[in-house]
Amino acid sequence: MYSSAATYCILFLGVFALSASAIFVKLADAPSAVIALYRLAIAALVLMPFLLCSRLCRCELKTMRAHRWKQSAAAGFFLALHYVLWFESLKYTSVASSTVIVCLQPLFSLAFDKLLSKRTVKKTSVVGCVIALCGCAVIGFGDFQISGRSLWGDILAFIAAGVIALYFYVGENIRKSISAVTYSTLSYGTSAVMLFLYAVLLQQPLTGFTAQTWQAFLGLAFISTIGGQFIFNLLLKNVSATAVTMGILGEPIGTCLLAYIILHESVTLQQFLGIVLIMAGMFIFFYPFKKFLQ
Repeated sequence: MYSSAATYCILFLGVFALSASAIFVKLADAPSAVIALYRLAIAALVLMPFLLCSRLCRCELKTMRAHRWKQSAAAGFFLALHYVLWFESLKYTSVASSTVIVCLQPLFSLAFDKLLSKRTVKKTSVVGCVIALCGCAVIGFGDFQISGRSLWGDILAFIAAGVIALYFYVGENIRKSISAVTYSTLSYGTSAVMLFLYAVLLQQPLTGFTAQTWQAFLGLAFISTIGGQFIFNLLLKNVSATAVTMGILGEPIGTCLLAYIILHESVTLQQFLGIVLIMAGMFIFFYPFKKFLQ
């Protein structure tokens, strides 16, 4: 479906859109679960007309088997959990550190490929991910020197990375039989419902936010989710979850740049070195890219 050049371009556009996520989260004055709730609820509502107006999507809904519904619900749960953990991490650590660490998704994806799918893991993939992990360690160590609070944020981001890798792993299997619109609408909708129940349980406010916060919600939904994450769901039809998650490693560059311009956050020497190592690992992983197309 996609040539290597086209895949690179699509991944780049998706990653660039996704890189704005942390910025919008920082600008939103709302609890983590509520931010994630509105992000996914708005995205699901945007996709709903396409789901209902498409004959293919309606047919998919009518013929979906029980295990596909269960997988979609599981994907929704993983997505909801990922956002709560990641958004919460941004309260304890910097945008740069949280984003870089949560981008270690491919390490988990490789483990899932080996343990669950019994796929052969290439040496270059392992080397690339190990180098990326070293970059994460450099960034995490820099935060640890600052305070234990930052380290806790890094730990939350690391767990969030494993959870989102599960989401993409499930999505790769589901996308073999249903379209990206159907899968994304179901998973986003399920996540929104779970996050709503979670927010109500914790008695978190669902209204009364400032205009800036509502604008951040819309930015997360339209730019970071529809323009970013939905693109990755689209690619899962022909590209492995590991390749998609590895491509997301390009996110820290855009995020750090936006954080510097918009939030006036400085990038420390440790963070810069970590980003360089992660980008080197990504290059090793993707060379040559065709090996990772399915």
